[in-house]
Amino acid sequence: MMRFMASLLLFAVLASPAAGDDWACWRGPDQNGISRETGWRADWPEEGPPIAWKVSVGTGFSSVTVVGGRLYTMGNEDNTDTVYCLDAATGETLWTHAYECPLDDKNFEGGTISTPSVDGGCVYTLSRQGHLFRFDAATGKIHWSINVAEDAKMPIPGWGFAGSPVIHGDLLLLNVGEAGTAVDKATGKVVWTSGQREAGYNTPVLAQHRDRTIILLASGKFFHAVDVESGKELWRHRWLTSYGCNAADAIVDGGRVFISSGYNRGAALLKLSGNEPKVVWANREMQNQMTSSVLLDGHLYGIHGKNQSQTSLRCMTLESGEVQWDYEWEGVGSLMAADGKLILLSEGGELIIGRASPEAFTPQARAKVLSGKCWTVPVLSGGRIYCRNAAGTLVCVDVRGTK
Repeated sequence: MMRFMASLLLFAVLASPAAGDDWACWRGPDQNGISRETGWRADWPEEGPPIAWKVSVGTGFSSVTVVGGRLYTMGNEDNTDTVYCLDAATGETLWTHAYECPLDDKNFEGGTISTPSVDGGCVYTLSRQGHLFRFDAATGKIHWSINVAEDAKMPIPGWGFAGSPVIHGDLLLLNVGEAGTAVDKATGKVVWTSGQREAGYNTPVLAQHRDRTIILLASGKFFHAVDVESGKELWRHRWLTSYGCNAADAIVDGGRVFISSGYNRGAALLKLSGNEPKVVWANREMQNQMTSSVLLDGHLYGIHGKNQSQTSLRCMTLESGEVQWDYEWEGVGSLMAADGKLILLSEGGELIIGRASPEAFTPQARAKVLSGKCWTVPVLSGGRIYCRNAAGTLVCVDVRGTK
């Protein structure tokens, strides 16, 4: 009987269509831009897949999180940030919360940048000016709110805080300060913080090293490894980029870490050994200015560009840094991956699906789903792909069904 019940439980877990559906934080459950979801359609009709709904959420570049049929995102209108909770299937607004925050359109459209994180029935959001909230995910009730820049006495970087909140145990981890800040997620109290220098623009990435949990994140001049529990900086790797703009997340592969930045800076593979990392290779062949690459079967797929007008979709071997192919691309754009496929959104709003292969990239399906500037990473969840432009138009593309 016990074996029979265990078999039923295993079957239920494997058969559950919701097992990989939720996308609770920036870059997904494994912080790598890869969805576990399968069974979605990439064989679209000539006119493209159906658009289930379209709404406006205000100016910004925040992506979406989707948990339990609810979608969370942020936008700005009239110098006011708004956190949105929508029905993921219909686009109906379930609750919102608004607060004063400047548009701050410094050399770009401005608005919100970071993405909400969902954990244990709560939603955590961070504004460019340091407004940090914990909401009840179902009702929008505020559990607590602080300005973390003021509480931690940290300067706001030139384009504002851009990294999304990361939850680990009882801590909320933020790219605030030179090497991060941790907040008690139950109370909003600052637990530890770092040097009073400007943060970078990426999201902290969790990793295991020497039987301890660390985060990897960038400031304007370095990539840092920090012990999660104590906040102690374990090492820093010098990484200078124009304007201090280190925005792409680190990618962890066992004891190795891939880092990349734009503005002609390039990429490097670091090996975590001893008290500081060793450089395995470094070159300028993958320059992720905004969107992080994804790593599949030993190959990196990413948007490479010396600047916003000279870009391409590129495949690189992680082990050697050797480029496998280039694919003509439009502007900055963004990407994620699922079921061995790349899901790309061009800067001009074309949604493209193609097999992730080191041999070549061949689109299987493509459709224009948005207009205007599209820099925000698309998200696949529950057989729907959510895409957003800078002006705040958010569309739900229905790709449910069989492959």
